[in-house]
Amino acid sequence: MNDYHPLPKDDTGSFHADEQGHFSASSVATAQSSDTAPNRSIITTKNVAFALIGLLLVSGATRALVNQRDAKALQDYTAATLERTVLTTKAKPGALQQNLRLPTSLRGNTEAVIYARTNGYVSNWHKGIGDYVKRGELLATLDTPEQEQELAQARAQREQIAAQLELAEKTLARWDSLAQRESAISPQDLDEKRSLVRQNRADLNAADANVKRFGNAENFRHIRAPFDGIVTRRSIEVGDYVAQGSKELFAITQTDPLRASIWVPQSFADGLRLNAEVELTLREQQGPLEARIERIAGGIDPGTRSRQVDLLLPNPNATLLPGAYAEVNIPVTNSVETLVVPAATLIIRDQYQRIAVVEPDNKISFRNVKLGRDLGRDVEVLEGISTGDTLVVSPPDQLVEDELVKTLAWKPAAPTSR
Repeated sequence: MNDYHPLPKDDTGSFHADEQGHFSASSVATAQSSDTAPNRSIITTKNVAFALIGLLLVSGATRALVNQRDAKALQDYTAATLERTVLTTKAKPGALQQNLRLPTSLRGNTEAVIYARTNGYVSNWHKGIGDYVKRGELLATLDTPEQEQELAQARAQREQIAAQLELAEKTLARWDSLAQRESAISPQDLDEKRSLVRQNRADLNAADANVKRFGNAENFRHIRAPFDGIVTRRSIEVGDYVAQGSKELFAITQTDPLRASIWVPQSFADGLRLNAEVELTLREQQGPLEARIERIAGGIDPGTRSRQVDLLLPNPNATLLPGAYAEVNIPVTNSVETLVVPAATLIIRDQYQRIAVVEPDNKISFRNVKLGRDLGRDVEVLEGISTGDTLVVSPPDQLVEDELVKTLAWKPAAPTSR
């Protein structure tokens, strides 16, 4: 066998044969080892790079999924935290038959304020507050010296005119007698005498009327009661000067029966009937009193949109006093079906009345409503909602249309006792 000897490389890196022109096996193997080592290093580097890239992609995808899940959870938590909770209630049907309670004041069956019909000084008063008087009974006396002198002067003037009339009549009679016997009396002179008689008669009638006027004025110094009743006010003292119709002297009221007036709203005005019995209550009296509808106005007052009703209340023992406050209960029937809701549900903006309603999907909807009567804590609603609607009580200003809310049943506060 020939021994194999590797050939050394020259400066260019190529192999050289030996002297016999042969390459040895060790030389060839060494050359192949040298070419394979760099290729393996490149492959390993690529594999590591691909592994790192894959790891980064997997990590990024995982992070994105985690972030998406956290964002969704945060969104749900925020929505649940910010979801508004509102108090809700239901509308109640309004009563068709109900008692209408209205305030009133009692007054006398007949009331009068007494004034002087002549000028003078109060010489004496005979009746005071709380005194019962009969018609024509003397209440006060006035001192009127000027009118007494005027009456005397008017009577004297009448006597003068009566004397002139008597003389004119006698003169006319003489002239008539002369005219029948002598033709020297002219018709003109006779007519003048007749005219003078007529003038004197007219002057006498005027004088009689003047005397009567001053005589009546003399009677006016006696202040008398115009009807049976009780004196409720006296506004004069002895020595006061009163002028004709300028100062109140007395106030008289007839206390049996008493009267009261109420104003019934237009929505109940058609259900009133004459002679119907109503209940009238006073805080000072135990139990209700029976009154009767005496008169009903024939129209609606355009200022108050109400109808006046006059009541008559018997008061035989004078236990009820004129001017007292009272309340009247009238059974009325409402012909219009209404719903009653708490006043706290109303939203009044821009002259419109609205109510916030929670729809079945728990979203807010605003409804325009038409209101009826104001019942204090509650109000009547004529249009806009139904009995099945869920109404928001005291809705906040930030509440908007289609907002998702949570509901909580509202419990009204019990009324405080007085």
